[in-house]
Amino acid sequence: MELLDLIVQAAEEKKAENISVLKVTELTTIADFFFITNGLSKTQNQAIADEILKKAGQKPFSVEGYDLAEWILIDFGDVIVHIFTEEKRATYNLESLWADAEKLIRRNED
Repeated sequence: MELLDLIVQAAEEKKAENISVLKVTELTTIADFFFITNGLSKTQNQAIADEILKKAGQKPFSVEGYDLAEWILIDFGDVIVHIFTEEKRATYNLESLWADAEKLIRRNED
């Protein structure tokens, strides 16, 4: 199973909200895909991150923001995972910032 599929599956198992995958290959050199989601609480965000880290089968280059859990960033190189609280997701609005990216997955969006 591809890394991106494992990430989506892990997040869905922990009831992640509003899953979005952006293909940013043509827009930046930092990654090929952004996985963006939010939880309903900081505890849920940490659970989503833990499940992704467990299921990914590889060690990330870095994990940022885990303790505060308002915006957890997991850098797997080709895939960068962003797990937000609802408030922080609205504040940073990565989907608008990367509006030119191809949207591969959108689930549970209002």
